Formats: sequence, structure tokens, C-alpha cells
Amino acid sequence: MLRIAVPNKGSLSGPASEMLHEAGYRQRKESKELVTVDPDNEVEFFYLRPKDIAIYVSSGKLDIGITGEDLLIDSGARAEVILPLGFARSTFRFASRPGAVKDIADLAGRTIATSYEGIVAKYLDERGIEASVVHLDGAVETAIELGVADAIADVVETGTSLRNAGLEVFGEPIMRSEACVIRAKDTDGDDPKVQQFLRRLQGVLVARTYVMMDYDCRAEHLEKAVALTPGLESPTVSPLHNEGWVAVRAMVPARDAQRIMDDLYHLGARAILTTAIHACRL
Repeated sequence: MLRIAVPNKGSLSGPASEMLHEAGYRQRKESKELVTVDPDNEVEFFYLRPKDIAIYVSSGKLDIGITGEDLLIDSGARAEVILPLGFARSTFRFASRPGAVKDIADLAGRTIATSYEGIVAKYLDERGIEASVVHLDGAVETAIELGVADAIADVVETGTSLRNAGLEVFGEPIMRSEACVIRAKDTDGDDPKVQQFLRRLQGVLVARTYVMMDYDCRAEHLEKAVALTPGLESPTVSPLHNEGWVAVRAMVPARDAQRIMDDLYHLGARAILTTAIHACRL
């Protein structure tokens, strides 16, 4: 039975369970449940603190896990990303009082407060910058005001929290992160159970990204229409009862669907429909 770690709380928990549900896996009914067995799919899910998942997976006690790439790097665990999942995206940046620190090199000899000391220490070490890193759990913005640190390193989304604290970002992003599936390094990458799990999640990612588009067009306009809807490999084209007309079906990016429909209509296509894709295998 495949043993998989899933975040039990926080911003990773809900989206991870939702994706697993879309992939056909049974999920827990209450947040208090720590283990859920899905006998039909031969999978056992363990709901753990997101920061601990990389440690459990690297130890070999669990086969794979879903966590943030930032948490994986911060843990220092011997595990690796095998599939990015496209949610819980974040960007890590340095910040300080305006003008206090202008460049990453200016951090030498200073103190940096962060909740992710593993990431920050690795980043500084790779650039040969010697600085003190202080670990704080949350609300690191106040560290500068209280004199605990000269700069902070934290997740930055809109930057509103930093501006409200009188801080501004400087330098390039430390890293960009998102949710991902991880496994221990030096493990069998061809495990059929793991590969099946990954195919299901990849199917969800594709289903979320594409829609199926159907339309009718005159045969003389087919080449131009197909150029707008090439599909993943090639569209399906079928003759209609009315001579000179064909029906076309192809997958198109969901974000471009409305524009493509407009372009097809101007080309003379009619009966243009889009339908959601709930699951797929490519």
C-alpha cells in the first residue's frame, strides 16, 4: 500500500486535499483524522504538519508527500521534487527600512530575522555572505522595529504588510516556491504505484488548465480554424451531413477560450461550445 503524507493544516491543506479528491482518492471527513485509508486505490494518507513532511519522507517511513518547495529546502531533508502542483505559490524576499540596506552584499555582518533560516542560510552561503540568521515564528516584520534584526526574509505577496511596517524589499527574490510532490533521494523512480499517483495528479493539472472546444466550420476554412485550435497533438475533424461543413474538436487553454471563440466566429465557425474536462490521461 502506498503511504503518502498530506498537509494537515495551513494554506497547503485545503488545496492538496481538493486535488487528491479530484484525482479520485478518498480524503478525511474531519480535520481531527490523522490517517485515512483508501482501500480501493491501495493508498494510506497521513496528515502531518507541513514542516515535518519532508523529514518523514526522507526517512523512508512514507513513500511520497505533498508539501511546499520552500519547506523542503528549509528542512534540509534528503528529498526531492518530482511534480510541481501549481498552487500555494509564494516569493521570498529580503526587506529592511528604506535605504538601510540597498543590496544583498550589504547584509554582510548584519542580522537577519526569518521563519525559514534553512533557506536564508543556504542562500547567503552560496553567495559567500557572512551574516547572522535569527529564527522567529511569524510576524518577523516587528523584528527590525524591536532591534532584533537589521533585515528580514519572508514571503512577499502584495507587499502591503511590509509597507505597513515601514519596510521595503531589496535585491532579487531569494526563491519562488509552490506546492509539490516529493520523495526521498536515491529511491526507485519507476515504482508503478508512485507513477500511477503522479499520472492522476498530472491529469488533474491538465483538466484544470484546458477545456474541450467543439465547433462547426466550412471545409475551406478548416486550415485557419485548426491553426487557432491545434489541440495537444491534433484536433479531431469529422464531416457533417451538410456538404462542405466539418465538425472540429480540440483541447484549448482555458484562459484563452473566449478569445479563440471570438476568432473562430469571425472566421465563420458556428455552434462553438466549450466543456470542462474533469479527468484525463495524456
